[in-house]
Amino acid sequence: MRHFWNAAAALDPAAYDLDEGRRFPLCQPVPLQKLFENAGLAQVHVRAIDIATDFKDLDDYWSPFLGGQGPAPSYAMSLNQDRRAALRERLRASLPVALDGSIPLVARAWAVRGACA
Repeated sequence: MRHFWNAAAALDPAAYDLDEGRRFPLCQPVPLQKLFENAGLAQVHVRAIDIATDFKDLDDYWSPFLGGQGPAPSYAMSLNQDRRAALRERLRASLPVALDGSIPLVARAWAVRGACA
C-alpha cells in the first residue's frame, strides 16, 4: 500500500490525506505498545510479522485496485480514466521489478503481546 499511496500523492496532493498509513498512526509499534500499556497490560512487546507478497507482474499488482473496495481501490476508481492510467504508470516506474517481471513486496502486520498486570 505504501507504493500506491506514494504514487497517488505524487500525482494528486489531495491523496496525501487519504493515505491509510497517515490516517491510522496507531498502526505503528510505539503507539500500539502505549495503547496496550494504557489498557493495563505489562511486559508489552510489539513485533513485525512480514509476509512475502509476490505479484506475477504489474497487472497482478494493479487488478485489486480496480475492485473499488477499500480506501485505495475506492480512490483509484474515483479517478477518471486518464488519471487512473497516470497512477498505474507512476506505479510501474516506482515498484521494484525482478528480472522475470515479478514484483516482490513485503506485507507487514504488527503482533502485540502483553501480560495482565
